[in-house]
Amino acid sequence: MFRPNDSVLMPSVLTLIGIPGLQSVQCWIGIPFCFMFLMAMIGNTLILVIIKYENSLHSPMYIFLAMLGATDIALSTCILPKMLGIFWFHLTEISFDVCLLQMWLIHSFQATDSGVLLAMVLDRYVAICNPLRHGSIFSPNLLTYIGIGVILRAVVLVAPCIVLIKHRLKFYRTTVVSHSYCEHMAIVKLATEDIRINKILGLFVAFTILGFDISFITLSYVQIFVTVFQLLHKEARVKAFNTCIAHICVFLQFYLLGFFSFFTHRFGSHIPPYVHILLSSLYLLVPPFLNPIVYGSEDQTNS
Repeated sequence: MFRPNDSVLMPSVLTLIGIPGLQSVQCWIGIPFCFMFLMAMIGNTLILVIIKYENSLHSPMYIFLAMLGATDIALSTCILPKMLGIFWFHLTEISFDVCLLQMWLIHSFQATDSGVLLAMVLDRYVAICNPLRHGSIFSPNLLTYIGIGVILRAVVLVAPCIVLIKHRLKFYRTTVVSHSYCEHMAIVKLATEDIRINKILGLFVAFTILGFDISFITLSYVQIFVTVFQLLHKEARVKAFNTCIAHICVFLQFYLLGFFSFFTHRFGSHIPPYVHILLSSLYLLVPPFLNPIVYGSEDQTNS
C-alpha cells in the first residue's frame, strides 16, 4: 500500500481544537452553550415527565412530542459534554473510534428529529383534513411502527458514511480536526485519498432524509391550509391553525439552521471557518433548547 509523504496511517487519536480563530474566547462561548444545554435537558425532561403522568396527553401529537424531546436529550448529551470539555478544560483528544461513534450518533439523532417532525405533521394533516378517522388511523400499533421506522431509517442511512470512513480512508494528512465535534465532512477532508465517494454519499443521505421530509411536510401544510381556509366558521379556522403554530415554528428553525450549516460548510469556501463551526454547533444546540419553550408557550396559549 502506497503511503503519501507526511501522512498518518489510521490515527488512533484525533485532536478537536474547538472553534478555529476563536480559541482565546472559547471559555466565554461555552457559557451560553452550557446554559442552552441545561435548559434543553430540563425542558425536555419536564415534557417527558408531564406526558408520562398526565393521561389526557396520551394522544399521538404528545407522544410524537415525547419522541422529539427524548431525541433532543440524546443529541445534546452526545455533543455538549465533550464540547465544553474542549472549551473549558482543554480536553481536546478523542480516540478515532469514539469520534466515529459520536459522528454516527449525532447524525442519526438529527435524522431522527427530522423523521419525528414529519410524523407530527402527518398527525396534524389527518386531524384537520380527515378528523373522523384520526383515532382509527393513528392507533397505538401505528405509533409504534412509526417510531421504529424513524429510528431505523436514520441508523441505516447514516451507517454507510461511517463505514466508508473506517474501511476506505486509511491515510490522513493531520490528526488535528478544526471543529468542536466529530462532523462528517470535517473528518473526511483530513484524508489524503480521493474523497469524492464520501462526499457523494453524504450528499445523498442528506437529501434523501431532509429532501424527502421537507417536501412531504411542505405539501402536507399546503393541503392543511387549503382545508383550514375552507372552514365556514372563523373560530374553527383559528382553532385549527393554532394547533399547527408550534410545529411550524419548530419546523422552520430546525430546517433553516440546517440548510445554513449544510451549505456554508460545503460550498462557502470564502466564509471564515469559525462561522461554519458556530453555525453547525447552533444547529445542534438551538432546536433542543427552543422546542420545549415553543411547545410550552403553545400549551399555555391554548389553555
